[in-house]
Amino acid sequence: MSSSTTPLAKPEGQQAEFKNHQYQQGLIGNCAFLALIDKSTNVSWLCWPRFDSSFIFGSLLDNKKGGEFSVKPHAAEYTSHQSYIRNTNILRTRIETAEGVYEVTDFAPRFTLFERYHKPLMLFRKVKKISGRPRIIARCSPVGNYGEVIPGKLMGSNHIRYEGLERPVRLTTNASLTYIQEEQPFTLEDDIYFVLSWGIPLEGPLETTFEDFFRRTENYWQKWIEHCHLPRVFQAEVIRSALALKIHQYEDTGAIIASCTTSLPEIPHEGRNWDYRFCWLRDTFYTLSALHFLGHFEEMEKYAHFVENIDIEDLENLQPCYRIDGSPFLTEEILPLAGYLGNQPVRIGNQAAQQIQHDAYGQTLMALFKLYTDERLIHKANTRSLRLVERNLSYIEKYMETPDNGVWEFRGKQALHSYALMFHWAGSAAARTVAKKLGKIELEERALRSMNRAEALLEKCFSEKKKAYTQAVGSEEIDASILQLITMGFFHNKPVEMAKDLIRAVEKELMLEQGFLIRYKHADDFGHQKSAFLVCSFWYIEALANVGEAERAAELLNTVIGTANHVGLMSEDFDVENRSQWGNFPQTYSHVGLINCAFAIDRALNKPSFLLS
Repeated sequence: MSSSTTPLAKPEGQQAEFKNHQYQQGLIGNCAFLALIDKSTNVSWLCWPRFDSSFIFGSLLDNKKGGEFSVKPHAAEYTSHQSYIRNTNILRTRIETAEGVYEVTDFAPRFTLFERYHKPLMLFRKVKKISGRPRIIARCSPVGNYGEVIPGKLMGSNHIRYEGLERPVRLTTNASLTYIQEEQPFTLEDDIYFVLSWGIPLEGPLETTFEDFFRRTENYWQKWIEHCHLPRVFQAEVIRSALALKIHQYEDTGAIIASCTTSLPEIPHEGRNWDYRFCWLRDTFYTLSALHFLGHFEEMEKYAHFVENIDIEDLENLQPCYRIDGSPFLTEEILPLAGYLGNQPVRIGNQAAQQIQHDAYGQTLMALFKLYTDERLIHKANTRSLRLVERNLSYIEKYMETPDNGVWEFRGKQALHSYALMFHWAGSAAARTVAKKLGKIELEERALRSMNRAEALLEKCFSEKKKAYTQAVGSEEIDASILQLITMGFFHNKPVEMAKDLIRAVEKELMLEQGFLIRYKHADDFGHQKSAFLVCSFWYIEALANVGEAERAAELLNTVIGTANHVGLMSEDFDVENRSQWGNFPQTYSHVGLINCAFAIDRALNKPSFLLS
């Protein structure tokens, strides 16, 4: 998901500085906004009013210009523990000092109200004393335009209003406004409530509303999980991944973003810092596939509306990614911010939108496939939505032999990539099945021809020397993405040994250590990769399960899951040398991979539940 820039010099001693680095944040959200809250209770990342808006709290990228919303201990020394209320997106941070212990509960309200989902732009916080007489400092200093705007403050009777942003921001609380304004420490005696709102403020009693919204939100998430279909293995990890994926959908339009953050580096000081707060058609296919495994279809239906509203019938081709409102304009800019742990540049927008990536057509077909074929949903397949199938198949037919920038978004390098051909094949197969289901004979025949063309071109990617399919026609480079030929059934009519040969080729060239892979071996715009790309690990593990190596796959999945942070959230990259998380966080790709692996292993183990350990 990259554009290009000149690689940055890495400071001496940087390796030691970043050893065992983890993102010390938990995530909350409600499908209208997302927020990261660190272990000191600070809201280190919150973009309002949309996923791709400026942050109002962004200390993740700049401590000085990023603002702050925290309830920190006055004591210099303290310990912190962070966890989720079971099977929810409600986060608790427990602070222990010599003076006493207190707990901060954070959540974004989400529940059914008047036959609709209530998901206001409001962050709810409760501070509860557990023991002793802890002294705390409450701070709330939002900012606008990525730290360039400092709003004015107006104090009401029980609230502080911040003016000068796009909309008024209001902090409603029963805490002392004077202590908050002056950032003065005070002793925590009774429960303190905070509701931070954008635009429309909280109307109603503070404490009663908080407790009511808390109960309803807790119930919503736990019921949502109750309705999930789960594998028999790795259930806790799948549940946390499912909860994280769900809140990355911007429900108002149906768009699903890759991550809620921008410019968290793939590896320190190399300039591989990108803005992921957009909807990649590719990533969305993976996310919807995982949610389908879990038995949820609502997200797929909302995404179908998003794709329809891009108005693809009038486009020459699809972009790889779009803004969450379907806008194609993702102009890339560099901001004057310090960067995460000093890693620059800090980018907003993404130049990848201007690239040519032809895998999107097949992935769109795959993403929407179940809407037309699942008996629970087929009554909703209508004439208009079938045009999505016809139009995307037309794209495949048109661009079948046209080179593109590939899944890894190479700058200035195009080829007839096997990844695109793989999705031409799979997308055509999906279109064929849809056409057959709906009795569209001509469309079925078109899709079959397209499928056969794609398969023939894929065979041109096969290397007799390496006994594997390679990155592109005419290339001898091995690419981890091609492992998906195994998981998508391309080898269904081929000897299983061919699939195993592909796995061995990937292991030989791309494995950094057991379970951890780079994407490709050759140099790119920034040199050679140094960190493992976690979705490649998951593709590899899923492939192992598909060729009958379930026990080994389960062992490796345990290892890779070990890269998650303290609340089970996964990053994009993992530095195997320094045992560190890197890349935008949390990364939907990684959580999708975990879910798919768990289901693949469950299928492959072929044992009764009581014999699984």
